Amino acid sequence: MTAGLRDIWVYLSASPLLALTMTLAAYQVGLWIHQRAGRHPLANPVLIAVVVLVALLLGTGTDYATYFEGAQFVHFLLGPATVALALPLYRQIERVRRSLLAITVSLLTGSMVAAASAVGIGALLGASRETLASLAPKSVTAPVAMGISEQIGGLPSLTAVLVILTGILGAALGPLLLNLMGIRDMAARGLAIGTASHGIGTARALQVSDLAGAFAGLAMGLNALATAILLPLVWRLVL
Repeated sequence: MTAGLRDIWVYLSASPLLALTMTLAAYQVGLWIHQRAGRHPLANPVLIAVVVLVALLLGTGTDYATYFEGAQFVHFLLGPATVALALPLYRQIERVRRSLLAITVSLLTGSMVAAASAVGIGALLGASRETLASLAPKSVTAPVAMGISEQIGGLPSLTAVLVILTGILGAALGPLLLNLMGIRDMAARGLAIGTASHGIGTARALQVSDLAGAFAGLAMGLNALATAILLPLVWRLVL
């Protein structure tokens, strides 16, 4: 970067609007590629946006703290966006009532399997106890997962990265895996993706149908609640 361009960048980087603009522009790039690829699950717009942003930050020498000062408004909107998931759920409330037992069993099973499989694979690969504790809540939405991780002796920052990776992989590969398994029911697909891939998976489910999105949003919220209650108890008993 030449001296002139560097000076311009230093000036622009002092404005919080730059980071916000970069974030929105990166997502638009990801969304454009996703649409051009026929909405293929592997062309996940969140994954593309992350890659674009990382490249921009590395290329300009901008640290994450500086970037987040401007991008925190998007982070703030996660709360209202999560609450807004209640709308498609309300539209499907009768279907939820009829499937209450199946939903409960599926969520509890999915919650424990998600944690146990991550810890089991990590243990087989020789991960430390601290890393295993960071892995355990990786299928829970980030704020809750970081709190659980800290409570059981993990690293919240590592957990945050693992949560994002889990969400992206689940959103990208989940629909393909469900297709291979012959699962066509949108409620079941949404429940599976929401349990395994939290918010990013739920966003993907909403793109497919309101029914899938409603069940994914329900699964995301209840999985966070179940994991927050059960995982610390099981962790102390087993490990």
